[in-house]
Amino acid sequence: MSAVVLENRGLDRKFSDFGQETRYIEDNSSQNSAISLIFSLKEEVGALAKVLRLFEENDINLTHIESRPSRLNKDEYEFFTHLDERSVPALSSIIQILRHDIGATVHELSRDKKKDTVPWFPRTIQELDRFANQILSYGAELDADHPGFKDPVYRARRKYFADIAYNYCHGQPIPQVEYTEEEKETWGMVFRTLKSLYKTHACHEHNHIFPLLEKYCSFREDNIPQLEDVSQFLQTCTGFRLRPVAGLLSSRDFLGGLAFRVFHCTQYIRHRSKPMYTPEPTTLLQLCLLSSRDICHELLGHVPLFSDRSFAQFSQEIGLASLGAPDEYIEKLATIYWFTVEFGLCKQGDSIKAYGAGLLSSFGELQYCLSDKPKLLPLELEKMAVQPYTITEFQPLYYVAESFSDAKEKVSSLHCRSLTFLQPHRIPPAIPRTTFRLWTLVDDVTPRGNFAATIPRPFSVHYDPYTQRIEVLDNTQQLKILADSINSEVGILCSALQKIK
Repeated sequence: MSAVVLENRGLDRKFSDFGQETRYIEDNSSQNSAISLIFSLKEEVGALAKVLRLFEENDINLTHIESRPSRLNKDEYEFFTHLDERSVPALSSIIQILRHDIGATVHELSRDKKKDTVPWFPRTIQELDRFANQILSYGAELDADHPGFKDPVYRARRKYFADIAYNYCHGQPIPQVEYTEEEKETWGMVFRTLKSLYKTHACHEHNHIFPLLEKYCSFREDNIPQLEDVSQFLQTCTGFRLRPVAGLLSSRDFLGGLAFRVFHCTQYIRHRSKPMYTPEPTTLLQLCLLSSRDICHELLGHVPLFSDRSFAQFSQEIGLASLGAPDEYIEKLATIYWFTVEFGLCKQGDSIKAYGAGLLSSFGELQYCLSDKPKLLPLELEKMAVQPYTITEFQPLYYVAESFSDAKEKVSSLHCRSLTFLQPHRIPPAIPRTTFRLWTLVDDVTPRGNFAATIPRPFSVHYDPYTQRIEVLDNTQQLKILADSINSEVGILCSALQKIK
């Protein structure tokens, strides 16, 4: 028997491979704390009753329980439970009994988390495996009002796709999927309808990439592209890659993937009865992440712009800004993601065009957003970060960037301004002054966004594309390594400029 204890504050995190220890600290965006206990039991008479009796004897108030067959051992079941916060004082003794009397392995994650503790975040791309399956809702689960709720064939397909993602690990090729004729017909209807609008409604960058996806990734009306093929294409363009996801991730987890240029992506498709509608679980943070949306949204909305170098950098900056950020700032970053990556508009020439994936994958809203019905506001991150929005209908307002580059630069400031570039007179004595000959130039061209500067994070981060690691810049040695790397790049730039002259 094994068990995991974690702190839960409002968002129910599903469990995955709990035989492996993890240091992940969960989002805590709700005011009402609770403790969640995850454990596995051998399939035998009275096993669960023994644990429940233990709870009762120690006045542990159980508010929720669910079970499923264990992935680790075929003869065991896993149980996910919520314990009322008033049970916290007795939890230590319960853990002792589980360990010594029942033989459980208990992992405590954040029960004693202090207010100013920096949330754990992945440092290597392989560590995305740690939370990829700690999902808020499993992809096979459908609400009662979902068009496919009463369709057993569709529900079975959803479980099939969720299981593929659930068993995926970094470094593996994404499994090929044989889509049914019915699924291809649904894709074809969506593909044909949206493509007819792209020329007049989509931004130039989207329209530039789309023919390349048709040529190299088999984007066409009668074929649903394979995620592995698309991921390989993205890696050659911008270093972005796709990773299948089994359900809905938390805000922190989803944004953390973007820091590594990893986009968590679904493989299933919407129900045939409503091809222009994707009624997945939605909350303020959940819908921002759109991990619950279907492959039409992912491939037609997101992928074209992930193939653009500026937009890829744009998206990664949001992810980097999220690493180690407090929970309240994660919500603000998710809101910025919503109004830019998902529902962003920008000026191009005398027109306004859509670059947000939520717009580019919605036939109705793509037309609506460029009509005279919604309110259009200039892109201002500080105001955008706290702007309420609707999740049940088309947006009443959208933020418009002065250009696609303007959107990229302002969002990039989320991360750049949190990197406090040093002026020569502020160089730490341990680092040679010559190493920092470029800082004045960098500080002069860095966008003056103020939002990132407000994130209370006692360090800055840098992504190393060669090792696919996040470097924490909290000492002079790390700064020197980064400065040397930048100096080398600046040297190449200066040489090229001299030759152009």
